[in-house]
Amino acid sequence: MSLLSQGPIKICFLGTPDFAAAHLKSILNNSNFKIVGVVTQPDRPAGRKMQLTPSAVKIVALENNLPVLTPENLRKEPDTFEKIKSWNADVAVVVAFGQIVSQEFLDSFKFGAVNVHGSLLPRWRGAAPIQRSIEAGDTETGVSLQRMVKKLDAGPIIGERTIMLNNEITATELYDKLAVYGCELLNEDLIKYVTGEIQPFEQDEAKVTLATKIEKEESLLSWQMPAEKMHNKVRAFTMGPGTYVMYQGKRLKIHKTKVIEGTPKKTPATVLFMTHDQLVIQCFESQISLLEVQPESKAKISIADFLKSHPLKEGDLFV
Repeated sequence: MSLLSQGPIKICFLGTPDFAAAHLKSILNNSNFKIVGVVTQPDRPAGRKMQLTPSAVKIVALENNLPVLTPENLRKEPDTFEKIKSWNADVAVVVAFGQIVSQEFLDSFKFGAVNVHGSLLPRWRGAAPIQRSIEAGDTETGVSLQRMVKKLDAGPIIGERTIMLNNEITATELYDKLAVYGCELLNEDLIKYVTGEIQPFEQDEAKVTLATKIEKEESLLSWQMPAEKMHNKVRAFTMGPGTYVMYQGKRLKIHKTKVIEGTPKKTPATVLFMTHDQLVIQCFESQISLLEVQPESKAKISIADFLKSHPLKEGDLFV
């Protein structure tokens, strides 16, 4: 039974990937909420056979017999917008939807539209907050619940949760942790916002940083990079598109690394030493240990297995 005297909060949910699906499931399990409709991206080709595949959010919606709309571009489909308005939702909850919504859309709900964003706003506004946070070597990040405005990720903050980061966590691991906190924000802070217990506060525009979309060209690592920067990029890009170096004319994907502190000893790309489970190579600053790699067109392997088929010795150039 809902704890709210006026009945459950009626929600129009917009989202697409697994991260969003986790939040949709959480809302469905809370009697204070009622999902009146779901909007997600159209089915996209996926897998080796490139078969049309529904989004993770659409799958959850259909499993729960929820109305689902899949517009190619919500801003250019007035009939879809009219259908959404007919659901008469109190608030729109947007989680990694993947489309920009119009001001008219934001104004069509009694409590506006709220967005779960994977950073502590105003830091890392934009498309890739989780990856950019790790790439930058941040020691803390979190998730924010904001009331959406027309300007990207610039709305007032309803609530936030903070998580401390070590230098080993990957974007994939952080993604899963932030999903838990995002669900907590919806189940606790969203209710308090709707009932008037929480008043959103404005973001500090002087502290804005941008999390730009990750381009495939960023995947290539260079031994001229500082070891820490290289390590952070490997961790950050585990969610895609991954990282690689060129070795013997082919791409060698880098899945796991560790920074080895020390002053520069050799030319960057020089093999310094090997053990049974690591290969240490000189970077521009410090050294990096390769732990898991993936040769082109092959499966991911430990560095120990890689060295069995690629004999190296101290002083060799890893190029």
